[in-house]
Amino acid sequence: MLRFIGKLLLACFAGIIIAPLLIVVFTTFKTNAEFYANPLSWPAQLTLDNLQVLFAKQTMWRYFWNSTLVTFVTVALELLLAGSIAYAIMRYGKSKIGAMLFSLFAVGLMIPSQVNMIPIYTLLRDLSLTNSHAGLILVTLTILLPLSVFMLTGFVKTLPKELLEAGEIDGAGEFRLFTQIVVPLIAPYLATTAAFLFVIVWNDLLFPMLLLVEKGKLTLPLALIQFKGEYITNYPLLMTGVIVTALPMIVMFVFLQRYFIAGALAGSLKG
Repeated sequence: MLRFIGKLLLACFAGIIIAPLLIVVFTTFKTNAEFYANPLSWPAQLTLDNLQVLFAKQTMWRYFWNSTLVTFVTVALELLLAGSIAYAIMRYGKSKIGAMLFSLFAVGLMIPSQVNMIPIYTLLRDLSLTNSHAGLILVTLTILLPLSVFMLTGFVKTLPKELLEAGEIDGAGEFRLFTQIVVPLIAPYLATTAAFLFVIVWNDLLFPMLLLVEKGKLTLPLALIQFKGEYITNYPLLMTGVIVTALPMIVMFVFLQRYFIAGALAGSLKG
């Protein structure tokens, strides 16, 4: 009886999650008049007109490229910097330098990014980096660095010290130890962190809204707000934009799923 109740509750919870998603998907296949006639109805005819209009008459390709550029460059640099710092913390973890370095990034987790909005904008304005993707990447990279270091440090510390000691005996330097031993071993953890960071950067709205002004430089989440303001009554077109924005995250998760599971299993089986 308890098992049946548990399955029933899970089914109800799944229905609550899936129902809004289905409504969004069905809306993309409707015309504007059909949506207002019955928002919850099944589409009378499946059509891709909204998708064609979105990319033919709007600058969605530009917004898509902007989000792709900002996200991939930010995540790549984030993994490089955070991985290097996590390795340094692991190597000097027993010294005061390693402890102070880790504490510094741990403190960074306690400071909300919203608190720094005015200083960040003032600094980038003085550096002439406002309304630029370079400035947005720099800010996002800095804001997410404490979180990335905190995550990767926990992963790197699970590595067996014997492998690094064997590498040192063979004459390997720190760069070779990091690139040829540490990086291959933490590849599943890097992929896990990359997937996590990808979702955060791709969906980020705060700092693009703060820094980007020119329409041709907007990222997808920010562009959807502008798009909604311009076509406030055309919800099928807006829902199509939402699907287009969410699709890369779904593809990325599917691509990195095996690495994500491998990283979770490695952590659970450690020791």
